[in-house]
Amino acid sequence: MADIHQTNNQPRISVTEASDYREGYANSVQVRASVWDFFLSFGTAHQDSPDQVTIRGFQGIYLSPQQAKALFNVLGQNLAQYEQAFGSISLEPVPTSSSQRPLN
Repeated sequence: MADIHQTNNQPRISVTEASDYREGYANSVQVRASVWDFFLSFGTAHQDSPDQVTIRGFQGIYLSPQQAKALFNVLGQNLAQYEQAFGSISLEPVPTSSSQRPLN
């Protein structure tokens, strides 16, 4: 359990893990948005053949727009710190031809 202490008369927040808590590795995240929420579908992608990639989804998470924006901010801050420590993260360009798609 982690305790996060805050100032300015903010409540003390305790973070615990539920009995069904699990961790997993994802190299694929699909995002859908609606007026009410964002849906993140996590999965693992693997290439079965040169022209076939299979994504196996294993967890879907709904976020309110406010939590999606908070996640966006936290990820941005953490990515900036990571790149400062370890160097720039480059994303492969998206090819124009479907036969030349990268694996991830």
